Amino acid sequence: MSSLIILHRLRVENANAVAGLTYGFPAMTHFLGFTHALSRRLNNSHSLRLDGCAVVCHACQIHAHASGRDYRFALMRNPLTREGKTAPFNEEGRMHMTVSLLMACHGEIANGEYGQNALADYLAHLCPTMKLAGGTIVGSTPPHVEVLDWPENTQALRRIQWRLMPGFALRDRSAWLVEHLQALRLEDPQATRLDAWLDFAALKMRAELPQSCSPDSGASAAWRYMPKPLPGYLVPIMTGWQRISPLYAPGEVVNARDAQTPFAFVEAVYGVGEWCGLHRIRAIEDILWRYHTTGSGYYCGATEPALHCVEHFD
Repeated sequence: MSSLIILHRLRVENANAVAGLTYGFPAMTHFLGFTHALSRRLNNSHSLRLDGCAVVCHACQIHAHASGRDYRFALMRNPLTREGKTAPFNEEGRMHMTVSLLMACHGEIANGEYGQNALADYLAHLCPTMKLAGGTIVGSTPPHVEVLDWPENTQALRRIQWRLMPGFALRDRSAWLVEHLQALRLEDPQATRLDAWLDFAALKMRAELPQSCSPDSGASAAWRYMPKPLPGYLVPIMTGWQRISPLYAPGEVVNARDAQTPFAFVEAVYGVGEWCGLHRIRAIEDILWRYHTTGSGYYCGATEPALHCVEHFD
């Protein structure tokens, strides 16, 4: 890796807050899709290639309101139909967020520091013209972009961390699912991958009776929160797509978006992520996400994402 590109504090409005069964933050497929689209443009203009993206969140606001114990998304009001009736719509979860993106850049940047500054200026004007997670990159001035040499020592990494604070980086913890599933199967051989994932994703409570009481005594129980299998700010996330149908020839499926590309039906793939304070990061590689495609799907992860995801959710 020769260079590191940092897009500082991108303000994104109306980004997609729903990712499969999860909500609260866009899926990593959105950020890697943005990186891929940016890489294609840089390849044409500067012969550079982007590989991997790290996400640091500084602020987020989900468009939702509470009614009692339940939260509901604040939906947009569509114009009335010709008959004066409410137009049908699909429920969408939206959010505002401020994020920084760190991208690994491969290729030679000509003219040294002057070339890096020129590339940063080019990206500062290019990025606001693109969509990120379905949202619009806003701001009265172009975003602050840095193009740096890849940090080779702790001092260089610390300078980058200080520029990005305060913020939290999203790390891939899907490998912990395998370890937890193995532990579950020692107690219950019938445990499934879904059971292991729900231990990370679900909010679970357990009733505890006094030691002197039996379950049939009718005594009041104390409800206790069941901690997650491992410590940390762990969250369920969507990490890709898994093919669930044969690969159809172009044009064989009616109403497909692209009639020139083979088509397959897919379902979301899920994993586990951890929001980690930047002061705990020891290397940029620890927070970089990459995508990998196989004949069975599209997978995102930190290291060998395809192997992790297939083992979890094949």
